[in-house]
Amino acid sequence: MSLQDRIINHFTDSIQTQQETLGLLCELIEYASQRLVSTLLNDKKIFTCGNGRSAASAQLLASALLNQYERDRPSLPVIGLNTDVVTMTGIANDHHFDEIFAKQLRALGQSGDILVVYCDSSNAANLAKAIAVAHDKDMSVVALTGNNGGMLSQLLNEVDIDIRVPSDSRAHIQEIHILITHCLCDLIDHQLFG
Repeated sequence: MSLQDRIINHFTDSIQTQQETLGLLCELIEYASQRLVSTLLNDKKIFTCGNGRSAASAQLLASALLNQYERDRPSLPVIGLNTDVVTMTGIANDHHFDEIFAKQLRALGQSGDILVVYCDSSNAANLAKAIAVAHDKDMSVVALTGNNGGMLSQLLNEVDIDIRVPSDSRAHIQEIHILITHCLCDLIDHQLFG
């Protein structure tokens, strides 16, 4: 297979995953945006987290909502739990890596807030603990997952939202998570600011 054939395959597979996701998850993405807007309108906060490259997607959501997505507008209360390296490494060193998000959420989260979790793989104990803390604090969860959702999807309850990308390719899951994040940001801006 030539290098250009490999490039064509990447684009073709990505487009196919996007089309499948659109067909399966359009209404769910709309609903997630409405839940996020409702959280903000009730003077509550959005928390985000993820591991590795999924942490970048979580930071993208936090940055776009706190600063701006495509236009200047008031800042929205969003906290990226994976942005403070000093806090995360301190928690991991003094307690356990599984606690890096949960400990922050215990301190900062309140009833009515919402946690947005990004996971492109099947198992992440630190994200599972964050979901458990969110539930303990009467917070709902929006999980952006892929494939079969792994253990995280099993932890979600009836008020949570599982936006599960229909792919087992971590790269394509990440691509779609970014696209979904852009959709959420646009829909939030449109609903709040017209």
